[in-house]
Amino acid sequence: MFRLWAKIFKDNRMLQDLTICDDSREKNRTKKVFDAVDEVCYAFDLSRPIWLDSNIKEFQRVDKTRFRKDNFIDDIEFDFLEIHVIEEDDTY
Repeated sequence: MFRLWAKIFKDNRMLQDLTICDDSREKNRTKKVFDAVDEVCYAFDLSRPIWLDSNIKEFQRVDKTRFRKDNFIDDIEFDFLEIHVIEEDDTY
């Protein structure tokens, strides 16, 4: 099972969080991550964040990244959205 934990922070306080689970064996890891981010954005009523090079490198290194105001086209009412892969399939 693949699980991604998303959290919204403002002033060093977590305002919202959500865990997305994906049991699909047909999808690769990248597809699971992008689908989970889409679900998070829908649930939190956000536009999709833009993955900057710094986000990609951080996510590849530690399976976690933060999307700040520079990552969103719309204005955001929080400091950052953090995503973190907390469980992965053994097939990778």
